[in-house]
Amino acid sequence: MPSLRSIKRRIASIINTRQITRAMKMVAAAKFKRAQESLLRIRPYAISTYDILDDLASRIDITSHPLLSRREPKRVELVIMTSDRGFCGAFNSNIIRYAENFIKENAGKYESITFSCIGKKGRDYFRRKNYNLRREFVKVFDNVNFEIALDISNDLIDNFLSANLDEIILIYNEFKSVIQQRVTSLTLLPIIPKPRAEKVYLVDYIYEPSKEEVLNDLIPRCLAIEVYRALIESAASEFGARMTAMENATNSASEMIDILTLKYNRARQAAITKELSEIITGAEAVKK
Repeated sequence: MPSLRSIKRRIASIINTRQITRAMKMVAAAKFKRAQESLLRIRPYAISTYDILDDLASRIDITSHPLLSRREPKRVELVIMTSDRGFCGAFNSNIIRYAENFIKENAGKYESITFSCIGKKGRDYFRRKNYNLRREFVKVFDNVNFEIALDISNDLIDNFLSANLDEIILIYNEFKSVIQQRVTSLTLLPIIPKPRAEKVYLVDYIYEPSKEEVLNDLIPRCLAIEVYRALIESAASEFGARMTAMENATNSASEMIDILTLKYNRARQAAITKELSEIITGAEAVKK
């Protein structure tokens, strides 16, 4: 049986761990609140932007636009969004598992599959496995802003227009709730407008300088907004997952403390009982 000192030392160690996990949960909760507020603002904006694109695409011929042209996908890139830090449950492993399943299912379909990793966890994993890592973005989620999304989207657009890539697929965690995140894949390029039924427009708009030039400016903006929305979705999902993981860790630590305290009390009681028994036995021996 462990000594009273070792049990007491272990209880103190777990109490310190519980304080750390509780503090990490509070930090994640504060960051989650900010990310959720940003997400609630960007979602309607992103949807409205794509609605404008779909409406404009239905009014003009878009088949010749380079970012809308669809060619045979031979060179495909997966843009993987993971976190920079751990302690967030299955947040990262779900993304990595999804990406690896995609590779297994499409191994013979493409000539090459490259990776752009956003987040240290994905970068470290795919680098360790010797996958073809084209570009990496780390410490993005410390301060998610539109400039970062613009940098990522411009890099993807340049490689798509230069025919280095034929298709670009984004894989990230879509935020559902604090305890639920859904791994989602989205084809970033080529941009595929929603199919629309033939209809008669009762009103048209005035486009300056022209519909084509408005479309040329709108498409890169839509792509950057979509990347930015995915970054916010991933950030909210990460902080929600970390909140849940740290809460579970705190509860587990409390349960362990209760179990060890009970064990300590029993061991202490057994030690006292043993001492009393020895005292009584010694007293009886003296009387004889």
